[in-house]
Amino acid sequence: MTVLRIVPNLAAPELDHLRAFYADLFDLEVVMDHGWIATLSSGKSALTQISIASEGGSGTPVPALSIEVDNVKEVYRRAKEAGHGIAYEMADEPWGVRRFFVKDPAGTLVNVLQHMK
Repeated sequence: MTVLRIVPNLAAPELDHLRAFYADLFDLEVVMDHGWIATLSSGKSALTQISIASEGGSGTPVPALSIEVDNVKEVYRRAKEAGHGIAYEMADEPWGVRRFFVKDPAGTLVNVLQHMK
């Protein structure tokens, strides 16, 4: 048996704001929309992973989502300009990532990261 995909499902009483948040901040496209559920995608393939954590690192709370990007500074700039709640400022972490936390319109804590070379 092989797991082919893992998809997080974020509860939202109203889809428009959440869909726009993820589409605009991360350049994601809506690939499915049934009115009650919408799926967004970057069109890229990635490893199937689940992280299990007792903390979020550096004493932070555990984020519900971690989204790896190729330009975290650009996403941080977009988030700040859009007035999204930055819950943990941009930091270079000792385990080799640059990251920040942002809250989506439903209050979900999102870890946005880039591996440093």
